Amino acid sequence: MSKLTKNQKLALGKIEAGKTYSLKEASALVKEITTTKFDASVDVDVRLGVDPRKANQMVRGVVSLPHGTGKQVRVLALCTPDKEAEATAAGADYVGLDEYINKIKSGWTDVDVIITMPSIMGKIGALGRVLGPRGLMPNPKSGTVTNEIGNAVKEVKQGKIDFKVDKAGIVHTSIGKVSFNADQIRDNAKEFISALIKLKPSAAKGTYIKSIYLSSTMSAGIKVDPKSVDEL
Repeated sequence: MSKLTKNQKLALGKIEAGKTYSLKEASALVKEITTTKFDASVDVDVRLGVDPRKANQMVRGVVSLPHGTGKQVRVLALCTPDKEAEATAAGADYVGLDEYINKIKSGWTDVDVIITMPSIMGKIGALGRVLGPRGLMPNPKSGTVTNEIGNAVKEVKQGKIDFKVDKAGIVHTSIGKVSFNADQIRDNAKEFISALIKLKPSAAKGTYIKSIYLSSTMSAGIKVDPKSVDEL
């Protein structure tokens, strides 16, 4: 195990052992404890009181972050020729159909999000083995299979993200960058957690939000009080 640097030790010293912070406090503290030289991502991990193995307790959804993600999201629009101009105008990085389907079959996946149309899903189904493991398979539930190609591209470019609970009952996602100010981090985290709360399955019993941790790339996690999410 590598030794902690002086800056990492100082950063860890700012987190009080055993303390649970308000979302507002954590949003400011995560900036203070980040020691990376690059613009680190700010991540949220939420442990839910659900059993993901049961279909009626699966939690999956989308949310538009008010301040975006801070990332350059590369979007591929797989669409019919009559929708290509709309996709391009909305900001899609790659637009087309058969040529990109063939590229993907050959192993090309140099994109972050793929948006397509219901009428094309028959062709894209064969790409499941390539796209599925990388989380790139378009899905109507995440808004990436739609006839409103232009709107879908704009939303993704402006900060729309999709999320899904994992096998351990945890939802993990990036909600911004350390270069964001504390209020922007808090706003994005609040929007994401609020979306999770709205998606609580009726079959889930007991405490739904079991824990929330805020962290940045390579930083320690800061425990957040779920009750503080709606505080001003």
